[in-house]
Amino acid sequence: MVATEVLRPEVSKMDIMYRTQLMGELKSLLLAADGSEFSKGAIKEALLFAKSCGIRLTLLYVHGLSDGYESGGLTFVEQIDNKLTTYFDDLREHAAEENVELDIVIRRTNDAYEGIIEEAYERRSDVIIMGRRGMAGLKRMLMGSVTAKIIAYAPCKVLVVPKDADIKGQRVMLATDGSSCSALAEKEAINMAKRCPHVNSLTVLSVAQSDARLSEAQDIVARVKNAAVAESVTPVTITGVGNPYEVIVNKAKELGINIVLMGTHGRTGINRLLMGSVAERVVALSHCSVLVIKENLS
Repeated sequence: MVATEVLRPEVSKMDIMYRTQLMGELKSLLLAADGSEFSKGAIKEALLFAKSCGIRLTLLYVHGLSDGYESGGLTFVEQIDNKLTTYFDDLREHAAEENVELDIVIRRTNDAYEGIIEEAYERRSDVIIMGRRGMAGLKRMLMGSVTAKIIAYAPCKVLVVPKDADIKGQRVMLATDGSSCSALAEKEAINMAKRCPHVNSLTVLSVAQSDARLSEAQDIVARVKNAAVAESVTPVTITGVGNPYEVIVNKAKELGINIVLMGTHGRTGINRLLMGSVAERVVALSHCSVLVIKENLS
């Protein structure tokens, strides 16, 4: 279904300022939208990031399968009808009102994630921003949805924004397992807290799957805290025991976190993704936005 109304939030100077500082210098943003209400949060954030950084925004619409099949936040339609044309026109008007230059790209492909990944490479995107289809998305994630595959193969960071999420940036949480896959996320979280004065708190969380491994989690958060303190950032460190994705999702909600930062297993981890890795489960179930940090390969 194509949404006929685009969310038009009021933008304050603070909104612009914190987005400028939240993810550092951005040169290329790619927004993957499907025309549904589930893209509203992603559209709002993409426009605000583009305006804050003074850069052009590319909106990608994937046009493909004829049966209206939905997966992981993207809808495929056979024909671009009048509603979709109206949707694009409204987006252009909204972008113009915000002084954002907007390119709209339509790719025809039966593999939505491949079209998005190809566009990200061609545009040398720094971040892919996309929506998420509600809290019932875990089953799709476990089956290897579009969102999971984008996270697996993206050449850059991926920001997944639930429909009603608002990235205020005041409460940031880093979820780390201490592996090399988490190293970039650890660095990003520390830099985010250092450069953005609107980040009121940085929480560092590591989860042990059993009591016997709790000391390992404690060592991980202690190491990250030492690295943060060396950069004049003082984080709050917490540990938990249980299924990592459940602890992360529950702690984020309990603490009122605005955005969760995580690493992932990279492009070689697709088999793990198909079984539902921690990052993809958190993306599927989190109440807030999740920024998956990957090495920029573009």
